[in-house]
Amino acid sequence: MASISNGGNHVAKNSSVYARIRLGEISDVPHIHKLIYQLAVYERFEHLFEATENSLSDTLFKSPPFQSVTCFILEISQHPFPQDKHSRNPNYTPIIKTVDLQEPINDPDSNVFKVGNLDSDFDGHDIVVVGWVIFFPNYPAFLAKQGFHVDNLFVREFYRGRGFGKMLLSAVATHAVKLGFCRVDWICLKWNENAIKFYEEGIGAEVMNEWGVCRLVGKALQAYGEN
Repeated sequence: MASISNGGNHVAKNSSVYARIRLGEISDVPHIHKLIYQLAVYERFEHLFEATENSLSDTLFKSPPFQSVTCFILEISQHPFPQDKHSRNPNYTPIIKTVDLQEPINDPDSNVFKVGNLDSDFDGHDIVVVGWVIFFPNYPAFLAKQGFHVDNLFVREFYRGRGFGKMLLSAVATHAVKLGFCRVDWICLKWNENAIKFYEEGIGAEVMNEWGVCRLVGKALQAYGEN
């Protein structure tokens, strides 16, 4: 079994951990804010980062999940997850799996991403947030059905290459199928060849190279909106 220490997250070789994907909630905003910043740095868009914990609190979790912007949080723990408030959420039953890590993980940010007490009867001191995905419904008109658009999916650096990103994307796809949605789509930066290869070969996704992203933002948005 994994051994997670408070002075940096060290997981023993050939050990396994419990991984849980659950619905995000307002108490996750501090972790979500940090994850978004790390994503901005990774995608080389740090100069565009403006989100604050207050702005996230004001804009997330304002609608029932899956009807608007929704997020899943992925956590790991060396102990089985308890029957806590997340397992009793009527909107979504968490996905829990055992993951064999194969090799050591040294996570110097484990304290930063540590989850606090989840219930009065449970000490969540060894639960650590690993990643997240944010998505929302869209409407592919050609198919006259709803789908999900994944806006951001991110796994922290120390946990990449271990299947956690695939778990998050699979959770979105599984729920899309459950709801009878027709597809899940997302955008991948063209320079991220490793991700593109994974999407094509690892999960069978179709990369739409002929489609480009068009965007109105900032002054251009304001100017065009005034016309």
